[in-house]
Amino acid sequence: MFRMSKKRVVILGSTGSIGTSALKVARDIPDRMEVVGLAAHSSVETLAAQVLEFGVRDVCIFDESKAAELRSLVPAGTRILCGLEGLCELATLQQADMVLVSIIGTAGLKPTLQAIEAGKDLAIASKEILVMAGEVVMSRAAAKGINVLPVDSEHNAIFQCLQGHRGGADQVSRLILTASGGPFRTTPREQLTNVTLEQALKHPTWKMGRKITIDSATLFNKGLEMIEARWLFGIPMERVDVIVHPQSIVHSLVEYTDGSILAQLSSSDMCFPIQYAVTWPDRTLNSLKRLNLAEIASLRFEAPRWDDFPALRLARTAGLTGGTMPAMYNAANEVAVQAFVDGKLSFPGIWQTVEQTLANLSPRPYNGSLDIILEDDALARAEAARIISR
Repeated sequence: MFRMSKKRVVILGSTGSIGTSALKVARDIPDRMEVVGLAAHSSVETLAAQVLEFGVRDVCIFDESKAAELRSLVPAGTRILCGLEGLCELATLQQADMVLVSIIGTAGLKPTLQAIEAGKDLAIASKEILVMAGEVVMSRAAAKGINVLPVDSEHNAIFQCLQGHRGGADQVSRLILTASGGPFRTTPREQLTNVTLEQALKHPTWKMGRKITIDSATLFNKGLEMIEARWLFGIPMERVDVIVHPQSIVHSLVEYTDGSILAQLSSSDMCFPIQYAVTWPDRTLNSLKRLNLAEIASLRFEAPRWDDFPALRLARTAGLTGGTMPAMYNAANEVAVQAFVDGKLSFPGIWQTVEQTLANLSPRPYNGSLDIILEDDALARAEAARIISR
């Protein structure tokens, strides 16, 4: 099939950390990436500045109360969409080749499925989508011949390590996701109760949004990535593993059945995986920082603290159980993180709430039904809130 030299991309979540990195890529490789649609939750001024810089004619503001303000800041003739319906309309934009989904939470699920139905390739940065409904998303994409390209640095690294491999999943021994370990990698267990919000937001490597930064501190982010990897690459959950690599230079590894391990390395910059997702299967020159292995000198790896940070254990259980349990895992964590941010829950209370929520509820098979997924998502949120209030 004829492949265009320039990819026309819609960015859902353009004012967040992934969205702004994607726009850096667009500036760096304008001959390969054109931005044709932008969407943000409520950051009107930032979104308007992006519209002006990139000359975008189609834009969505999720918070409908901000629409009038946005209209006053963008050129006449700019089409302004709102809410979930606006995201879905933008995701099916006729002139778009690819939709980059970087919306936190469940709001990105429906636009993702709409993009698939419209025949758009996907660049996925919103791990919740595949955690909640990986089976639905991947099966529908396969049926439509849609490419689902991972943007998370870990999954993008695995995707690169699998390129050119002729064998199937049965020749992959393990997918090994690397984790920085977060700001509390060496903090004694008994001190975790005293962790403050300010401390949890000081990630040692990456500059990210608040929710994902806290998830990195609890290792829930890595737990979500374990479930996401299971669906992206068709590998059973028991063969998805985690290793702590505090330098964040090796972004993930694939171990094959013959004992060979392939790894992908680069500087810690999200522009690398975003660019590869956009230009795949090609590689393109850019201005990103190159690694100097002589300066790095050595690479460090450690086993995760599974007992001290139960998010990984809970994720593996959810992934192995299947059905709506991964959706419940994600939903309970979102509620617990917000409670921690609001000062209503201790840091260990985040995983304690999730564990209790999963113990109290019974997951169901969803057999492709989004309604069942969303029902159990809501049920887990309510149960987590009840546990927290108690």
